[in-house]
Amino acid sequence: MSDDLTDLLHEVADRNRVAPSVPAQEIRRLAERRGRRRRAAYASGAAAVALALAGGLAVAFTGHDGARPAPPAAASASAPPRPSPPQQQATATVDLTQHELVLAGRRLPVSGGTAQHPTPTGRMTVVAKYPERRLPGATVGLGEEYDVAMRWVVELRAADGTINYLVALAYNEQAPGERDVTHGWIGLRSADAKWCYELLQPGDIVRIDRTGPAPG
Repeated sequence: MSDDLTDLLHEVADRNRVAPSVPAQEIRRLAERRGRRRRAAYASGAAAVALALAGGLAVAFTGHDGARPAPPAAASASAPPRPSPPQQQATATVDLTQHELVLAGRRLPVSGGTAQHPTPTGRMTVVAKYPERRLPGATVGLGEEYDVAMRWVVELRAADGTINYLVALAYNEQAPGERDVTHGWIGLRSADAKWCYELLQPGDIVRIDRTGPAPG
C-alpha cells in the first residue's frame, strides 16, 4: 500500500509541475551571445570571400605560376650618332688645265687666271648673280684708275670666304678655250656666260680643278 501511494503522489506532482521562470536579464544575455555568434560567422564568411577574390586577382596579374611580369627594358641612354649628311654634288665643274666648264651636259671654253693671278681651286658656292656689275679695272688688268662694267656675273664663294666670279669676257672673246688672260676670274664667251647666268642659281656648287701644272 505504501508503494502504490508513493507512486500516485509522484504522478500528481508531475502533472502540476510548472517550468521555472527565466529572468529578463538572462534572456537578454542569451540573445546577445547568439547575436555575437551570428556576426562572427558572417565576418568569417566575408573574410573567406575576400581572400578568394584576392587570390584570383593575383593569378590574373601574375600568371598561373605566380610570377610577376618582367618590367619593360629601359631605353638606351645614348642614341647612336647620326650619319653625316651627304656632300652636295657639284652643279658645274671647271677644268682649268683643259680650259673647259661642264654644266648640264654642255662643255664650254673658259679662260682662267694668269701665272701672276692664278684662279683659286676647290668647291665654291653660287651666292649672287648680276646681269651687269662694275668692278675695279685692276681685276682685269686695266689699272686702278679704271672701272669696268662686266656682263653676266655669277659670284662664287669658298668655305674660307674667298670670292671669285664667272664673267663674260666681252673685251676678249677669243681667249676662252685658248689661253689664260684674267686676274683669277673664270671668263667665258658672252653667249656662254649668259647661258650659265640663267641656269646657275644661288646655292649651286661649282667645283674648280686643275688637272695639270699651273700656267708658267
